[in-house]
Amino acid sequence: MGFYTRGEAFVRQYRSGFTLIELLVVIAIIAILAAVLFPVFGQAREMARATTCLSNMRQLSSAILMYAQDYDEALPMVTNYAAPTSAPDRVWTGSIQPYVRNTGAFLCPSAPGARFAADWNGRGWLPIGYNSTTGYDPLGVEAPRRVLLLPEMDEASRTVLLAETAAGDPALKYRGYTFDPTVGRRNLRDVRLSTPLVADQDLVLGSALQPSQLKPVFCRHFRDGKNGGRTQLTFADGHVKSYTASGILGQEQGANLIWWIH
Repeated sequence: MGFYTRGEAFVRQYRSGFTLIELLVVIAIIAILAAVLFPVFGQAREMARATTCLSNMRQLSSAILMYAQDYDEALPMVTNYAAPTSAPDRVWTGSIQPYVRNTGAFLCPSAPGARFAADWNGRGWLPIGYNSTTGYDPLGVEAPRRVLLLPEMDEASRTVLLAETAAGDPALKYRGYTFDPTVGRRNLRDVRLSTPLVADQDLVLGSALQPSQLKPVFCRHFRDGKNGGRTQLTFADGHVKSYTASGILGQEQGANLIWWIH
């Protein structure tokens, strides 16, 4: 008793392993779990990136309001055409940088390759843009002749100052430091609600349009190719909120936001 023949020992050893069918079943289960869990992990990672981007834009909104407090309620100028192209305050990033803890606040982790726009030449690389209607030109050619004041906004909580933008080489038409509501979808009932070009895909890449006709808002988070992607928006009262491309394009039937502010 307690002893096995050589054949019985062989059968016992053979039966302790997996059969081919069992192995295929395990592989199929792993594949199904991976198909279910990988998108969930991807969504979680993108949610974390979007949260970081929102936090960065909240820092920028605070910096804008602090700038306005120091300059008699005048808002930073998206482009100051009175300054030479070599001056840091030619673009809005140079104006508010002293109020920001580090230049990482100007970036979004969902925008690979983007970088801080330290000067006019690097303005295309910024993934967060400032409203182009805040520009200033003493000659009145490229922008209004006077600086926009914060108290001039009747509905600051609906007025968009910052949005996420497509970032890239300025030589390839990217102007990520700004978005332009004057080149998008016009609202005939209330021009203030006219939107910039908005999409959850990069509208600059390969476009035949000139840079002055582009400057879109890029809804880069959770993109689905059907304008379900989201962007963070910063408002003139300082709050930040996420919106879909389709909601923004819906104008008064959707987000109901003010974009033309000067």
